[in-house]
Amino acid sequence: MTSPSTSPVEMAFALLREGRAVDAQEVMLREVRAVEARHGRGSPEWAAVQCDYGHVLLNSDQMDQAVECYRAACSGPPPADPEARKDHLTYRLNLGMALQLAGRLDDAETELRHNLQERQGFYGREHPGYAFALEALADVLLRSGRTQEAREAIEETVGNFWRNGHEKVAGALAVRAEVVKAEGIHESPFTGLEPLPDEIIMRMAGTVLNRVDQTDPRFGMALLRDLVTALEARLGPDHQATLNALSVLANLGRDAGDQAGRVDAIRRVLAAYDRQGRLEESVGTLMGLALALAEAGDQDGGLRAYQDARERADRLGSLELTSQVLRNWGLALAEAERFGEAEQRLREAVAYARRGADHELLGRAHIALGLFLQHRDRLDEARQVVEAGLAVMDPAHPDAIVGRSHLGAIHQGQSCGCGTIGDTLGAAFREFVLARLPAGLLSDLDVTISDGEFKVEVQLDREPSPEELEHLNRVVNSATAEFRRRVLAP
Repeated sequence: MTSPSTSPVEMAFALLREGRAVDAQEVMLREVRAVEARHGRGSPEWAAVQCDYGHVLLNSDQMDQAVECYRAACSGPPPADPEARKDHLTYRLNLGMALQLAGRLDDAETELRHNLQERQGFYGREHPGYAFALEALADVLLRSGRTQEAREAIEETVGNFWRNGHEKVAGALAVRAEVVKAEGIHESPFTGLEPLPDEIIMRMAGTVLNRVDQTDPRFGMALLRDLVTALEARLGPDHQATLNALSVLANLGRDAGDQAGRVDAIRRVLAAYDRQGRLEESVGTLMGLALALAEAGDQDGGLRAYQDARERADRLGSLELTSQVLRNWGLALAEAERFGEAEQRLREAVAYARRGADHELLGRAHIALGLFLQHRDRLDEARQVVEAGLAVMDPAHPDAIVGRSHLGAIHQGQSCGCGTIGDTLGAAFREFVLARLPAGLLSDLDVTISDGEFKVEVQLDREPSPEELEHLNRVVNSATAEFRRRVLAP
């Protein structure tokens, strides 16, 4: 619940956290229109709210739409007032960074170089305000494969922030480490950091981890190994920053097929939690270890890890955590063709979840049991269990998509629905869009998936108003971003 003093942008971000991207955008659009009516298009107030709207769109994974908002925010001539000029420089920097996130690297470089020129004239080259844009430019040059230019830019950035004692040196050092690794030279990316306080080291590590999804996989693993080594030496093997880095290293190991390295990283995290007596965290880590062992070919070791996790979850007394362990354990037992034990664990998972308060967890437990029953050709039982799960789940949740796909197969008397996911995704997308549009606007909405992208064809039942057409476009864009992030992402 928001307080009466909550600003529109704060309200929008609260809605985003609830997964209500369309509602968040409606809040911001109303604010844009209200500000335009009060202050006029192109006013400083209008530019500020356009920037806020861009932030909301950016966090909704609607990069192109965010770019347009940032472009609108800095579309006017640079203002004479110093404070307004600072805002203008920020809007242009946001535009350049959004263009990079949208994959438009040439456009991003053009905008950032222009922003650098403006910042040099306003702040001077030794001011941190200049280095803000220089760091962003270094990142674009790195993404463009121009590592030597990127190195020159990021070294100047780090020097600027370091001399000025600015906390943004942490993020710049993270980019520098990535550039060093991309150059392919025998140089540690985390040297010379001894004078910096631990807080800056932790921020640097967090930035490295946040950027890893965009890091070239050819050197991402090596970068993380270097980071773990540096953190262990500086903060110790049990520090949370070290454990976070090991966890991400394990995830990358899975993607890279380095199962032995993945298992080793998870075991190191588990040992640290055990040394600290962090029982709840150890349960989650054991579930990760169980999956890693199974995928490394040690199925029995994986099942033993689940048993250990179950015993620890019982000691904690958490219904939800026990249900989660039981569901994953049951699925692993089914994979091992130990069907009697698998069914027992999956039914226990439903029972524990039913006693808890997490509807999503209850739905996922039902779906897991229902699909197990379906694959065992017990279709009547499966239908009831899957329907019970779908009744309490968000229709865009990946497990709900899988459950709905299998439910359609059950209705056709089939023991598996794994091949109909695409059709089910399209139907869920259609449901998501239609639920957010005024009645009678559309006569048909056809959704297909091609190369991992939703293709939408709309047939209107009547001539829409400009506001309705704008709303339709927003809903379709939001649905595309939401389903891509929650369902199609690897």
